[in-house]
Amino acid sequence: MTAAIAEDFDEEDGGGAEAFAQGLRIVEALLFASTMPLSTEELGRSVPAGIEIGQVLVRLGELYAGRGVNLRQVAGGWAFRTAPDLGYLLAAEAEPPRKLSRAALEILAIIAYHQPVTRAEIEEIRGVATAKGTLDILLEAGWVRLRGRRRTPGRPVTYGTTPGFLDHFGLDRIDDLPGLEELKGAGFIEGRLTRDLTVPVPDDDPGLRDDEDPLGDLFSPLDDGDG
Repeated sequence: MTAAIAEDFDEEDGGGAEAFAQGLRIVEALLFASTMPLSTEELGRSVPAGIEIGQVLVRLGELYAGRGVNLRQVAGGWAFRTAPDLGYLLAAEAEPPRKLSRAALEILAIIAYHQPVTRAEIEEIRGVATAKGTLDILLEAGWVRLRGRRRTPGRPVTYGTTPGFLDHFGLDRIDDLPGLEELKGAGFIEGRLTRDLTVPVPDDDPGLRDDEDPLGDLFSPLDDGDG
């Protein structure tokens, strides 16, 4: 592959072709070895000096466009994923998909769009009580995390999504989520929600908001919003 890539560059470029080809091999190796998507910045720190990481990623994407795995941008980073038309071949080997209840799907959608959000706020939006076990399932799946504590009486815990949520659902950024009508069409939101419901622009910035405090001691009792 190195020789083929080098042919794309002028032979009198002072070694730039070889450096670019080496950078391509490095990025390819890092992505194959990583279990998580890698950011552009992480990859850029490993390529030879003077090599533009953006050009490396574009070229790598072109090389893998017609192969069994494709380079995709997910969860704010880059990763190799099975080509969509070949996914059925791996179905027998893949881990059975986690089946979520209707309540869990609704809660996950609310957290994704309204984060940071407390359990009480989730219940207010849904109009029904939320079983603690449902939130535990989402936390165990790695799609939801504890963010902080709301600066209100009882200091309830706030919830937000994780990079694992983006990766699982094939999203690069949280604002790639579908709009309200698409959510209703997919069955994520049922008719019992108020008619004037609007979907806010989602924001998964990991930084705490002005109305949030750090979690503090995780082993101390947490108020999850019941009070």
